[in-house]
Amino acid sequence: MSSANDFLMSGGTTSAKFPAYGASVTGTICRQPEVQQQRDYTTGEPKFWKDGSPMQQLQVVLATDERDPEIPTDNGERAIYVKGAMKKAMQDAVRKSGANGLEIGGRVTVTYTSDGEAVGKGKAPKLYAVTYAPPQATSANDVLNAPDPGDAAPGSANAPLNADGLAAAGLTPEQIAAIMQNAK
Repeated sequence: MSSANDFLMSGGTTSAKFPAYGASVTGTICRQPEVQQQRDYTTGEPKFWKDGSPMQQLQVVLATDERDPEIPTDNGERAIYVKGAMKKAMQDAVRKSGANGLEIGGRVTVTYTSDGEAVGKGKAPKLYAVTYAPPQATSANDVLNAPDPGDAAPGSANAPLNADGLAAAGLTPEQIAAIMQNAK
């Protein structure tokens, strides 16, 4: 679908929620992470630093197993807004994984662990533990150049390609679509 149609048909991505210590979200990055300006939670107005520069955050959308039964169109995507203490935890997790940054297909877990020290009259910031695993090194060419399934028994390692099996191998939806199209 084109980005214009994505815009037209979307209702926005549900935000991941961290209401209490131990609250966690785990998923696979399903869209390119996007830097955007922070907004005031109450008014929706863009936020700025005292010098007038915009306050930035990184929106990371994860494909998760979560579903809200009150939202019939909930596809499990959850947005995480990386800023403040979560940004530092995310940076540390990416460095620890050996990756250079977040990538589509990478696996992220964010857990609310505690509260930090309040500064001035502000609320205490939430602190997080983050883990990141880069996408598996399997490429579309690796899958397309695999041995011919020919007479393979169902369920064997050489069984015919299917989307579920490719997803289980860690491929992104874009890679799966390209492989399935090329396999026709």
